[in-house]
Amino acid sequence: MPKYTAFKVAGYYLYFTMACTIECMHVHASDTKLTESGSAKLFVKPDGDTIVMRQGTVSESDMNKIRKYIKLNYITMFEMWSKYSTHGYYGENK
Repeated sequence: MPKYTAFKVAGYYLYFTMACTIECMHVHASDTKLTESGSAKLFVKPDGDTIVMRQGTVSESDMNKIRKYIKLNYITMFEMWSKYSTHGYYGENK
């Protein structure tokens, strides 16, 4: 499954699964297993802001770091997402 980065952000892998690509762009964050179970889920807007759909086991402090990372890197992350999905950002009409 594709990871947005090869390294952890605030101790969490940022990734998506092939099953995710039927939805608009989003990011899962998990510190161990790369599955949707127990992971955080953040939808990404066209300006890089995020909506936390599910907090999972991520602390508020770490979630803020993850959201900041996504805001700074969402364009590069979207390029990876676009290789697997035709769905755009959260709230975008296609």
